[in-house]
Amino acid sequence: MATLQELLAQKAALEKQIAETQRQERTEAIAKVKSLMAEYGLTAADIAGAKTAPSPRASAGKKVAPKYRNPATGETWTGRGLQPNWLKTALSSGKKLADFAI
Repeated sequence: MATLQELLAQKAALEKQIAETQRQERTEAIAKVKSLMAEYGLTAADIAGAKTAPSPRASAGKKVAPKYRNPATGETWTGRGLQPNWLKTALSSGKKLADFAI
């Protein structure tokens, strides 16, 4: 059975071998990418700008136009999320949502 010192030495040797293999494979991958870029006349900008559709977060945070307005106070609601209290109160008193449409 191997001693702790021998196992630690084997571990260190394996970690060194893994790091060297990673460096070598990375170098080979970079060379392959450069070769393909040269073959097809591509630039780094071509690679970076390869987005075909805007990300879903691109529209996040944009303001939405209000769809409903309280004629008494001028408060507005976009129609998204919870209904504001002024609208709930008006709807419970018999008014229709269409009465507040902008």
